[in-house]
Amino acid sequence: MSRMNIQAAVTMGQLQNKLDLIGHNIANVNTAGYKTRNANFSSLLFQNIDNFSDVEANAPGRVTPQGIRQGSGARLGSTAHNLSLGALRTTDRQLDVALLAENHLLQVEVTENGVTETRYTRDGALYLQPMPNGQLTLTTSQGQPIIGQAGQPIQLEDGFERIAINNVGEVVTLRNGTEVVEGQLAVVEAVRPQLLETTGHNLFRLSDLSMTAYNTEDVVADVAPFANQIQSGTLEQSNVDLTTQMTELLQAQRLYQMNARTISMHDQMRGLVNQIR
Repeated sequence: MSRMNIQAAVTMGQLQNKLDLIGHNIANVNTAGYKTRNANFSSLLFQNIDNFSDVEANAPGRVTPQGIRQGSGARLGSTAHNLSLGALRTTDRQLDVALLAENHLLQVEVTENGVTETRYTRDGALYLQPMPNGQLTLTTSQGQPIIGQAGQPIQLEDGFERIAINNVGEVVTLRNGTEVVEGQLAVVEAVRPQLLETTGHNLFRLSDLSMTAYNTEDVVADVAPFANQIQSGTLEQSNVDLTTQMTELLQAQRLYQMNARTISMHDQMRGLVNQIR
């Protein structure tokens, strides 16, 4: 009986993690380029209790393991990213871009605690940020530089009349009546999207597992410069399906209640045993 109590308590803790994940998805339903995260559960250590004295009499034709499978609950085994394309919204803003291929990602240069690394995003709301050297840098809404085909942040001189990003990711300005290509977005394809992990601010990074077990190009591969599938003046919306999320929320809450009820019944039965004594 105590094992059932432990099993229910462990499962409740993991279900709380799923509830948090669903809440995070719902909170980002209006975040441009956000990708739904799904929870995958797995069973913890279990043991088989052999309670069949006569296999032929009790379970003719049985192909599953004999006896009772008694475990220690379930845990959140992994979270998977759903990189399917969200709805497109026309903004007519020249620095808004939408990636039309499901697994394509923009590259972002992020510096944290003195360490600089490349991260990835589907959020195509881009901005120009003034730099101390007088140039402008193309950045995300959080101010992180966007990486271009040269492997460096895209920077340009101020003083242009117009700026736009075309359908192959080229940043084009109009200077004195002449169009100038200032740089081009470097897009990558997530070959193994399950090896990416979220880091906040709608960004992904290579997980520690992927960096130790794979080469970078085996997880994210470069997309040829003119093979980019980009739609300018458009933003990709979140691909969160509220109907699905609310259904999963209700299911998780019911499972949580059932496990809480198991603990309550366990306490009641132990109380009855103590009274018998």
